Amino acid sequence: MIYLWWVWMAAAVLLLVLEVLAPGFIFLGFAIGAAVVGLWLLAGYAIASVWLLLIFAVVSLIAWLVLRQVMGVRKGQIKLWDRDINED
Repeated sequence: MIYLWWVWMAAAVLLLVLEVLAPGFIFLGFAIGAAVVGLWLLAGYAIASVWLLLIFAVVSLIAWLVLRQVMGVRKGQIKLWDRDINED
């Protein structure tokens, strides 16, 4: 079943739906990884399942890092406290 391209594409769509429900670019990297593996299999490149999972993991990590760099944390989004309210 891991060699079926439509399973990977269905997983990508499911992960995209999860991303809509829990925004924050958490599942988007995984969805991109699953879509890449699905397209890889659709193109006719059948390889061992271990390599498919490795490609999924590497592409997901790269996609997450790129998304984090591009979308990232906006300036001023994180509140830094410079003094404690209990200090008087």
